[in-house]
Amino acid sequence: MPVISPSRRVRRTPFSDGVEAAGVKGYTVYNRMLLPTVFESVEADYRHLKDHVQVWDVACERQVELRGPDAGRLVQMLTPRDLRGMETGRCFYVPIVDETGGMLNDPVAVKLEEDRWWISIADSDLLLWVKGVAYGYRLDVLVDEPDVSPLAVQGPQADALMARVFGDAVGKVKFFRFGRFDFQGRSLVIARSGYSKQGGFEIYVEGSDIGMPLWNALMEAGSDLQVRAGCPNLIERIEGGLLSYGNDMTDDNTPHECGLGRFCDTQAAIGCIGRDALLRVAKEGPVQQVRAIEITGDPVPRCDRVWPVTSKGERVGQVTSAAHSPDFGTNVAIGMVRMTHWDAGTQVQVQTPEGPRDATVRDGFWA
Repeated sequence: MPVISPSRRVRRTPFSDGVEAAGVKGYTVYNRMLLPTVFESVEADYRHLKDHVQVWDVACERQVELRGPDAGRLVQMLTPRDLRGMETGRCFYVPIVDETGGMLNDPVAVKLEEDRWWISIADSDLLLWVKGVAYGYRLDVLVDEPDVSPLAVQGPQADALMARVFGDAVGKVKFFRFGRFDFQGRSLVIARSGYSKQGGFEIYVEGSDIGMPLWNALMEAGSDLQVRAGCPNLIERIEGGLLSYGNDMTDDNTPHECGLGRFCDTQAAIGCIGRDALLRVAKEGPVQQVRAIEITGDPVPRCDRVWPVTSKGERVGQVTSAAHSPDFGTNVAIGMVRMTHWDAGTQVQVQTPEGPRDATVRDGFWA
């Protein structure tokens, strides 16, 4: 494959020196930043993630910060999830939609204070949308991108590693909550969250200057835990049904099509842009929806494009992510399937670049 040529338009991160020293073999571009995709191999990285602990450079998960008296009102305008009961110190997964109910992003909202929020975004220009909404509605709020770069610690030994650097109290942080912990005189937000099913934390590193000192501290503290650099793993995320915005869903899809209806309190989310459109969707129901799909045969090739899903020659959906799972001994996939064929056990065909493969729609994901 051709290499990515870094520039000021494809930004390095505060952890890039550590990533390169660890032998990164591949990158993608995410929010105009470098995101590692592989170190040893996708399969070897998968095995290590499930057995040990990894430190991930996910600085590309940029923050949209909202500060000011109307910050809470603005966040509620962006999402159909009801945020009225959200307390300071909580993290909420919040689908963000446009006026048609289409998905613009699926970030995590972090409530730092009543008048200060971070929206930790997936890969899209959400900052521009939020600025436009704030300006158009003349809200009393400042919207910008702060110097905050997430660093994830994921895997079965994540608690042990984090305790060595931040103290035992970090282990008491509950799922999708955060606390503040000291590192070299800096107070850092640490949440129990992350883009894997193996458990772990995300450290919101405020200030690029402490990026490498923190990276090095984690690596040194975890030497006997077999810590190593890692990254979000394709196989592991498909097994767990973790969707990738821009890949498994786009602004053409509603939250209900993406299986995110449980995060939409549309009746209660007064003021949400797209609320009327989503009320119609909730009443009528989606005509297609994300499903787990098991594909037969040898390991599938890399899925870097849409693979049509067909039945009796008719297109009934598409696969957007696929990989071979060593633990489950099969090809695992995420697809968008029409309601006529989304029932568990439905037999379909997936049109891969290597030819058609028989496949089965599953009742749920693997992990």
